[in-house]
Formats: sequence, structure tokens, C-alpha cells
Amino acid sequence: MADPAAYRPLPEGWVVGVADVVGSTELIARGRYKAVNMVGAAVIAAMSNALGRRPFPYVFGGDGAGFAVWPEAADAARRALTGARRWAREEFGIELRVALVPAAQIRAAGRDVLVARHRASEAVDYAMFSGGGLAWAEAQMKAGRFLLPEPAPEASPDAPPDLSGLSCRWAHLPARNGAVVSLVLVPRPGADPAAVARVMRAVIALARRLENGGNPAPPEGPALAWPPAGLALEVRARGRRGARLAAWLGALSESLLVWLLLRTGLTLGRFDARRYRREITRNADFRKIDDGLKMTIDCDPRTEARLTRLLERAERAGLIRYGLSRQSEAMITCIVPSAMTADHVHFIDGAGGGYARAASRIKAARAGSDG
Repeated sequence: MADPAAYRPLPEGWVVGVADVVGSTELIARGRYKAVNMVGAAVIAAMSNALGRRPFPYVFGGDGAGFAVWPEAADAARRALTGARRWAREEFGIELRVALVPAAQIRAAGRDVLVARHRASEAVDYAMFSGGGLAWAEAQMKAGRFLLPEPAPEASPDAPPDLSGLSCRWAHLPARNGAVVSLVLVPRPGADPAAVARVMRAVIALARRLENGGNPAPPEGPALAWPPAGLALEVRARGRRGARLAAWLGALSESLLVWLLLRTGLTLGRFDARRYRREITRNADFRKIDDGLKMTIDCDPRTEARLTRLLERAERAGLIRYGLSRQSEAMITCIVPSAMTADHVHFIDGAGGGYARAASRIKAARAGSDG
């Protein structure tokens, strides 16, 4: 993950998409982080369905997402992003910034978008991004550049996005070894990339020594209570308000069936609920390179202390900035094209603010040093 030789630049003509929840820190303080996570994952679900589930590189960031697509998919990306923006506003009252940035303009600004594929399991791989281009695109978006325009008042509204497969029905993942720690590590401007890569490799190596590699999902998979706590959020992804009753009934019946199969150990045709639950752990996205390192890990106190010392040394050396968010649980948001195949993906974040809160601490530290 941290080896620069594993990364390749995007082809010419590709476009980068970025999305970010406005005011996520305040929403987290009001206890709405599960909704914030759902909106961030919805960007990926909308984009995947708009492309007919054709593979494309993407990364989930907790309160947003980033991705890249080939030139012919730019219009589909525009529709998916504006549709997700409208859905977040109408269903949750959450404002989602969305932007499309040509890779050529990122390179003209002296950054690049380099991509690698990290194989999480036999059926799933995730994209890793380096080169500074994705972070630059997000910063430009927050500064008001490259934003996708709102439709004119007289124009027809954006089509609702296809969010098929988006769900969050699994129970939170309680820490088994001490605490769930979410880490965001970013290079300092001008820092030696090779030295930063060494720091990231050391952090990853430290986390890999944890039970289950630090994965907050246990080997047997997450628990499922019935009715699931996140079902109301999932229903909002299933259809418009006029079809809400049918969405409720469908989600309740599906989750009840899975719960019963898990309790009894029975299978239904090709669907084995216990195998599916184990696949969730294997497919989990709990660590990534996103122009820096992000991890949400189940961490014992000794490893947490070693990790903090390592990060503090690297920060004092002028190599990185970092933020940590410590909580008692992790949460999981899923994209499941089909329960009958093993290619379902699962995004893990801290349930107490996770990546967004860790990133906010970096911003606060930077503002303090600038002042």
C-alpha cells in the first residue's frame, strides 16, 4: 500500500470526482455520523450503478468520497454526483458539495493522480490514491472551484440516483482489544516522499501485528440484530417517499430472513448467511492510501501508545500531520450488488466521528500553527 512503485498515473483524458459533506463536524456533534457515512457511501453506490457496475477506482472517506473515470463516463459521473447531492438534501437535510476536475488540470497545478489496486480478498479489491491530486481536487472544491452547478429554477430536477445495494443494517462493531482508533495521516508540504512512505509502512506494519490485522470486524463477521438499527437509513436509499412503505416492508423482510438464517445456520439456495458474514470481514475496507494513510483499527492500549509515539516523532521531524479519533465502536456501511456473490464491499469507520473527526483535528492543529 505504501510502496510508490505500485502506483500508476491515470490515463490522459480521465476525470476526477470528489464529494464532501458540508459541516460534517457539527453533524457528528449532533450524533448524525451514521447519516454522514451513508451519504458518503451513496456517492460510490450512485457512481457504480451509473456505470452498470463496471469497475472504476474510488475511495471512501467517511464524510465524502473520491473517484476517477474515463472520458466517456464523465456525463454519467456528473449525473450521479448531482443526483446524490439532491438525495442527501431531500432525505437528510445534508448539503453535499460535488465537483468534477479534469486530471489534466490537476497535473497543470503540479500534482498527479496515481492509482494502485489493493486486493482485500479473492473477490474484492480497492483503489489506493497517491500523488496529491485527489487532495488538491478536494481543496479546490472547498474553495468553490469546479463545483457542479445547481439546476436552474425552471429546469427539470435532477433524476434520483440509483442507490441499489446501499445498506447499513449490521450492528456496530465493539472494540475487542481496547479501543477503535481512526487515523488520518497526511504528508506535510515539501516533505520527502520516500521518508513519508517509510513512516506509513511503519504504521501499517505496527497495525498488522494486531489481532486480525487490526480489522474491527471479527473473523466470524459482524452481528445482526433485528430489526437493524440502520434500517431507516437504508430505506431512504431504496426509493422515493411515495414508495416508502414498500421499501420498509422489503428491507424488514430481507433482514428478518438473514437474521433467521444466521440464528439457525440454515442456507437458502446458494445463500449461506454465515459464509456471507465471514466474507464481510474479508472484504472490509478498514485501511487505505488516500493521498495519505487512513485506518480504522481495533487497537490494544500498548499498540495505541506505540502508534502515537511513532506519529509524534514523524510530526516533530516535519514529515507528516496526523489526527486520531478514539471511540468504543466501529460502524459499517455496505454496498451489496448481490448477496449471492462474494464481491460485496464494506466501509468501516469509527462510530464516534472516525475519519472526519481525525481530519478535523489536523485542520485545527494547522490553524493553530498558522496563527
